[in-house]
Amino acid sequence: MIKQIYKSIISENSRLKNRLLINKLTSIFYRGNVLECNFCGKTFKKFKAKGTWTKRQNAECPYCGSVERGRLLLFYLQNETGIFSEQCSLLHVAPELGLRPIFKSCKTLKYYNVDINPNYADIQMDLMDIQFPDDSFDYIICSHVLGHVPNEGKAIAEMCRVLKPTGMALIMTIIDWKNPQTYESDKVKTDSERLKHYSEHDLLRLHGADFAERLAASGFEVEVVDYISALGKEKNVRFSLGNGDRETIFKCTKMKKGAN
Repeated sequence: MIKQIYKSIISENSRLKNRLLINKLTSIFYRGNVLECNFCGKTFKKFKAKGTWTKRQNAECPYCGSVERGRLLLFYLQNETGIFSEQCSLLHVAPELGLRPIFKSCKTLKYYNVDINPNYADIQMDLMDIQFPDDSFDYIICSHVLGHVPNEGKAIAEMCRVLKPTGMALIMTIIDWKNPQTYESDKVKTDSERLKHYSEHDLLRLHGADFAERLAASGFEVEVVDYISALGKEKNVRFSLGNGDRETIFKCTKMKKGAN
């Protein structure tokens, strides 16, 4: 009841700012040097648990709120791309709060962050109708968005359209690797049903091992990157980078014309 009253009188944007402030104030209780966050550079005795259906231990940085997939993605961007050193452009879909200031501080980067909810990005935009010309971006980052989009194929095609021929899209999603095919059903309609079937109350599907094929069907050439293994166990433990269910990177490039 109190939570509902709070939501009714405090704007979503203000609630978000309040949550970040509370995180910073309470992070003192996590002080230590067991785990490290590569977003904010701080160390802690542990991270916060996170998750609705199953709690993931040591998932969320107590100070800045980064989670496993974001920390892994930042390592990949720093080590495997020129995004922080080249003159380039980036479309960041549903931007992670911790990544946004990092990108904004990069002087060589033309940075555009978008979300269908105006409280979470600088530009309000529907991923199924991207308001940019063809071949606009060197990089696209889209992490844990496609499971929430009504028309996934259209959203993927739109990202492919605005990516430059030499560009790279880095796409991530929650994957049920035990299921060979993505699971989605029109019969799953309520929040409780989605939580039961898809593991999150606002997902419209739970991607399976066919996710790369779904990306390719809309025009991408796809490389599946297990960057957790590439970084090694020591770094995975120190920065708590997850187990691959949410952290696999799908590196997408534009399919060459005439290719099947």
